[in-house]
Amino acid sequence: MPISKANSRSHAAYNEIKRRILAGVFTPADRLRETEVASLLSMGRTPVREALKRIQDEGLITHQPGRGLVITTMDQQEVGELYAMREVLESAAAGLAARHASDVEILHMQAILDEGDGGDPVAQNLRFHQAIYAAAHNRYLLRSLQSLTGTTYLLGRSTLAEPARARVSNTEHQAIVDAIRARDPAAAEAAARHHIHQALLERLKMLRQG
Repeated sequence: MPISKANSRSHAAYNEIKRRILAGVFTPADRLRETEVASLLSMGRTPVREALKRIQDEGLITHQPGRGLVITTMDQQEVGELYAMREVLESAAAGLAARHASDVEILHMQAILDEGDGGDPVAQNLRFHQAIYAAAHNRYLLRSLQSLTGTTYLLGRSTLAEPARARVSNTEHQAIVDAIRARDPAAAEAAARHHIHQALLERLKMLRQG
């Protein structure tokens, strides 16, 4: 059954709002007014309303009395808990990918890194991690990782918005691919764990700086 134009517009609004949250365009200080968001996205109010409702249902935005819809915030303990779980799941995915990834899947990971970020390191990062998740060939782990990825949007502006962190992150990504290519699960797990831990340190630095 083909997707209706209305559903397509709503999905486009949903993806764009989430992208702007991750890019730090929408921050916890902003009120996400339906009319203003629709204007920013050059879309009608109906698809934007549906998109905001869907994002609210996911817990990424919250209705606050007197303010309206705002981005849900996380305290430092919640951030630490999120990254602790990311270390567990991301390292498991890398280890499984070292065991089960096909040669084509490994070439795909490398191609993502070789092609560069095209000015959007956040999008490249998502593509790279999704490639590892798929190469792990474990549907249950994939579901858990997808749920966790959704929660990371609550962090707001990506750590990769900092050029220095983006460059180091690419080096860390390459270490993960090298370990997967070498079919070394332990090395792949260690490289992924190190990568997420470094991201946590950068996130905590951002929190300290406000």
